[in-house]
Amino acid sequence: MKNFLVTGGAGFIGSALVRGLLANGASRVHVVDNLLTGHERNLADIRGAVEFHRVDIRDAGGLKPAMQNIDVLFHQAAIPSVPRSINDPVPSHEVNIDGTFNVLQAAKEAGVRRVVYAASSSAYGDTEVLPKTESMLPQPRSPYAAQKLLGEYYMSIWAQCFGIETVSLRYFNVFGPRQDPSSPYSGVLSLFMTAILERRAPTIFGDGEQSRDFTYVEDVVALNIKAAAAPSAVSGRMYNAGNGGRITLNEAWRLLQKIEGVSIPARYGATRPGDVRDSQADTEAARRDLGHDPRFTFEQGLRATLDWYRKEHAAAVTAP
Repeated sequence: MKNFLVTGGAGFIGSALVRGLLANGASRVHVVDNLLTGHERNLADIRGAVEFHRVDIRDAGGLKPAMQNIDVLFHQAAIPSVPRSINDPVPSHEVNIDGTFNVLQAAKEAGVRRVVYAASSSAYGDTEVLPKTESMLPQPRSPYAAQKLLGEYYMSIWAQCFGIETVSLRYFNVFGPRQDPSSPYSGVLSLFMTAILERRAPTIFGDGEQSRDFTYVEDVVALNIKAAAAPSAVSGRMYNAGNGGRITLNEAWRLLQKIEGVSIPARYGATRPGDVRDSQADTEAARRDLGHDPRFTFEQGLRATLDWYRKEHAAAVTAP
């Protein structure tokens, strides 16, 4: 049985990945998280199967004990926000660049066999050609995009120079249960969820016709697990982690209103710096090399996510 470690394992995607690993046969999963953006409650129902290390990945020494006897490392920890990286770039740099270096260095010293890295589709920038393929020249438009792209380069270099197998997965717009809507930097669909349940208008930055490849978190979890188990030939490579579709923010809000049977016109604000206009993944390489086909349509994922938020909202309303 392999030993797994998930950095950022108390976060939205990280905690879903921990669940996926346990469901896939892991008896225990190690988690590194400093709880800056993650929450222990995300692991509450599986806490008995989790070895939790409260460590900041900026602390190189603190990472070493958590890495011992680990076979596969999933590096999810990050400050994952384009606007936040523009408004407050120093912490993003420290976590996304220095922290990633620390993780790789600790993995090398501990003899970790493979690292699967959460890269970002923001590295593509605002290319006019859609869908976006892995062969396109990166054009990052924000500190966050540049930071995650550098992480990809580090993964490739660690594979070439140090013999650690690495796979980078460029996440598109991942959504699903446990995505935290409490921050102004939260993912747009998590903000839509709370708005629709509270029967208030969300604020859409721009005209709402910008499109995204919204990808349900369970499909991202499945792709991570396949990347961890793939043959050594994939080492050093990068793959799109998207659904392959494209939905505008206006379309997403209209669908939520239809599901809930309400009519709540959105408010609109100024376009945010660093945001790309359109994003859509070409998923052929992941299908060919990793055997991955997304299972969930956008609407299926949206309905499942809304159900989770509805239960959480009801629990919050009835809490003393």
